[in-house]
Amino acid sequence: MDRQKLLMIFGGAALAAALLTWFLYSATVAPKTEKLVQVLAANGNLAAGTRLQANHFKKITMAAKDVPPGVLTDPKAGVDRTLLYPLSLNEPVLAARLSSVSGADGVASMIEPGKRAVSVSVNDAASASGLIQARSHVDVLFTKPGSMLEAVTTTVIENVVVLSVGRAVEPVATAPPAGGGNAAAAPAPAPTGQNRAVTLLVTPEQARVLELAKNQGRVSLALRNPKDESKSEAAEPPSVTAEAIDPGGAYRSQRLKMQAQNRLRGGMPNLRDDQAWAKLIGEDPDPNKPAAAPRPPAKKEPPKPKFVIDVFRGEKHVQESFQE
Repeated sequence: MDRQKLLMIFGGAALAAALLTWFLYSATVAPKTEKLVQVLAANGNLAAGTRLQANHFKKITMAAKDVPPGVLTDPKAGVDRTLLYPLSLNEPVLAARLSSVSGADGVASMIEPGKRAVSVSVNDAASASGLIQARSHVDVLFTKPGSMLEAVTTTVIENVVVLSVGRAVEPVATAPPAGGGNAAAAPAPAPTGQNRAVTLLVTPEQARVLELAKNQGRVSLALRNPKDESKSEAAEPPSVTAEAIDPGGAYRSQRLKMQAQNRLRGGMPNLRDDQAWAKLIGEDPDPNKPAAAPRPPAKKEPPKPKFVIDVFRGEKHVQESFQE
């Protein structure tokens, strides 16, 4: 074999080795080029209920495979629409988080179709010590006032969402922990000792029930886990009466009432007598207190005569009375 052919063979082998090395390097080590697209993102932290304008948007570049469905790419598609949920800085703007093009402005657009927003006035004691915030899930409790025999507490609505507390449609901002560090942030303290309005998202039927409860008794809210979707399956809403906190109290009240009625049937007692009054209401009379002196019976006047006859016996004249 001549020298020229030998050089050609070695040259071809070297070229093949170089091509193979480049292919393996590009497949394992060299960075891959991906398709990039530009999408709209929030230009800052935006609260729910914000009416969007062009200055609320900015464009960011994302890999095509990471683009979420429904993201906006044209600012015109988001102008004059309202945020249903808050957006953070550089968070992509999704059509599902915005109100419809022809929807209502502001917080009204956050009300789902078929729902109504109804407010109730509560204080800290009736709203889980002020821990209830926007987007919390609560149960509505109604307490009917009255005596121990009449009082009752009923769960009238279960698992409803809080639209706002006062005018705040977002949870209360968290305050940084004292001393810094990586400790969990604590919620900022809410004002205490005063009533505030809590707006609930309910159905039209629940709205009527809630309005009646507001005007007939006291309404309070019970905070629940948002993942807990359990509801009572009973035909009637769950209720509790005074028997749950004072067993036998209703029986004692009924017995005292019957005893008082029996005493009244035996004759009207002297209500000015302290011992008689204490006996009537079921209390023990004070033995050291002297009893009231009984009144003397009133004197009855004799009946007037109906017939008067003059009797003469000689010179003696006498008048005698006769009755029928």
